[in-house]
Amino acid sequence: MTEFEVETGAVFETTFWKNPIEDSRYRFRATHLNGRKAPKVVLTSDPRVRAGVPCLVRVLRIEKPERTDRGLIEVELVRLLAFEPRGVYLDPIVRDKLQVALESGLNILLDGPQGCGKTVLARAIAEALGMEFVFFNCGAVVEATDFLATIQVRSSESGHPLTGFVKTEVLEALEAAGTHPERSYLVFLDELNRCAEAARNALMPALDATRRVFNPITNTFLPIPDNVQFVAAVNRGSEFTATFGIDAAQLDRFAPLQMEYLPPEAEVDLLAGRHPEVPRELIETVVEVARVIRGSTEISGGLSVRATEEVCVYLKHPVMEHRAAAMLPEILKSSFCGRFSGRWHDASTDAGMVWTLIEGALGSKRGKRKPQTVGE
Repeated sequence: MTEFEVETGAVFETTFWKNPIEDSRYRFRATHLNGRKAPKVVLTSDPRVRAGVPCLVRVLRIEKPERTDRGLIEVELVRLLAFEPRGVYLDPIVRDKLQVALESGLNILLDGPQGCGKTVLARAIAEALGMEFVFFNCGAVVEATDFLATIQVRSSESGHPLTGFVKTEVLEALEAAGTHPERSYLVFLDELNRCAEAARNALMPALDATRRVFNPITNTFLPIPDNVQFVAAVNRGSEFTATFGIDAAQLDRFAPLQMEYLPPEAEVDLLAGRHPEVPRELIETVVEVARVIRGSTEISGGLSVRATEEVCVYLKHPVMEHRAAAMLPEILKSSFCGRFSGRWHDASTDAGMVWTLIEGALGSKRGKRKPQTVGE
C-alpha cells in the first residue's frame, strides 16, 4: 500500500456515492478513508449504505494488495454517521436538510447575510465527503459563456494580437469529472446573484434534469456527469444590489437553505478554537459587540465572522500582547467601523453609528467585569 496501511477487519470512516460503472456488481464506491486518499477504490453493495451519508465501514477483503495500480477494497457497513462538517457551525435543522439535499443529489442554494460562513461551509462539505472543491466567483460573469470560458487577447510571435478562449475552473472541473468518474466534484458558484440574469439563464439546463451546458469552445453541449454537485451562494439584504434578481424559474433549480450568523456561544467556541492565544473572556467581549451591531436596525449591512476573526488576529499578535484589552476599542474601530460607509467620528454615517454601538457595548461589558489581557 502506497499511502497508508489498510488491513482486513480495520474500521474506517468514509462516504459512498453511486458507482458510475453501470455493469459493476458493486452499487457504491468511495475514494477516501478517514479523510485520506485510499490506496485502492473502496467498494460495497451493502444495502444499508446511503449515498452521500458519512459512515463507518469494516474492511472485508483487499484484492491485489501487492499492486498499487489494480485491485479494490471491499467493505461492509458498521453504522451510518450524522453529517457533521468539521470546523463550521450548522443549525441542527439546516444540517439535516443539507444532508437530505446532498444525498438526493439536489442543487443547493446557500442564502444568508455576508460573512455568515457560506463559503467555509461549502469547503467543509467537500472535505467531509471527499470531494474536489471547485470555487468560482460569479461576480465577474458578464456573458453567458463566461461560466465556462473567457476570451483572452495575447501577442503572437509576430507581434500581432491573437484572441482565444481560456477555460474557467468550472469547465475544467466538468471535463475532469467526465474523465474521472471515480472522483466527485463540488462546484461552488459564489455570489450567484451578482451576475446578469441572462448569464444565469445559460446555467439552467445544467441545473435541471437536462444536465448539460453549452461549451463555447467546441460549440457543442457538454453533458454534466453525475459525479458533479452544484452548490451556489447568494447574499441576502437590502445592502446587496440585485440579491433577488434571481427569478422563480432559476430558484426552482435549487434547494434553498437559509443561513444566519452564528449564535454568540458558537462563534466564541469557533474563535477560541482558532485563536487559543486570546483569552476566552476577551473573545466573548468581541462577539458581544458584534452581536449588538448585527442586531441594529439603524445600519445597512452586516458584520461577518471574518471581522471578529480579524480582531482576534490583532489581539494575539506580540505587538498587542500586554495591552490587548486597552487596545480593543481602537482595533474594533478599524475592524468593525471600517466595514461600513462613512467615518467613525461622524454619527450621521453607518460607521459613526457602529462606533456608538461599540462604545455602548464596551461600556456595558466594563460594568460587568474587566476583560483580561493576552498572557494574563
